[in-house]
Amino acid sequence: MFIIGLTGSIGMGKSATGRMFAARGAPVHDADAEVHRLYANEAVGPIGDVFPDAIVGGRVDRDRLSKVVLGDEQAIKRLEKIVHPLVQARETAFLDTAFAEGRRFAVAEVPLLLEVGGDARVDAVVLASAPAAVQRERVLKRGGMSAEKFEKILARQMPDAEKRRRAHFVVDTSRGFAFAEKQVDDIMRALAASSGAAYARRRRG
Repeated sequence: MFIIGLTGSIGMGKSATGRMFAARGAPVHDADAEVHRLYANEAVGPIGDVFPDAIVGGRVDRDRLSKVVLGDEQAIKRLEKIVHPLVQARETAFLDTAFAEGRRFAVAEVPLLLEVGGDARVDAVVLASAPAAVQRERVLKRGGMSAEKFEKILARQMPDAEKRRRAHFVVDTSRGFAFAEKQVDDIMRALAASSGAAYARRRRG
């Protein structure tokens, strides 16, 4: 099984690209969606112990949590120490299941894949990318987003130019779905010859 690490900064079209891989039969583990689930389940207690103001109605309120931690590097590190191991455990279980099912490909969709060194646990990095002006326009259309919040998020993410340099493949999401889908098809064809026992070797190691 070949593991594709899918990443991209905020507003770059990563989630849409992940859905394209899924539509082509590659199971996708979405780390951000996993965080959403954890914020309503097992992460509530540990996060509430550290950030009690972020808990509303028995679950983590993402907007409140963002206001508490964004711009505070130490608070972010405390949050990551709680959340990252939980997400990683879910990802590992997901990949084990995909491997047991005999899948040829599996996708780990992780927003900060390169920032946290996650590229070491995948076989190829695919980056969803778009020009900065397109990214900014997309993000500022989101509810609850402001220019200030956007800049703080960007400050924690590796520059897109550096991500492009480190990625094996780049999907340009600025030219429409059909163009992006063709790129995904091309990537899967390029990787098909290389897929095989990579995950089996990693599990034994």
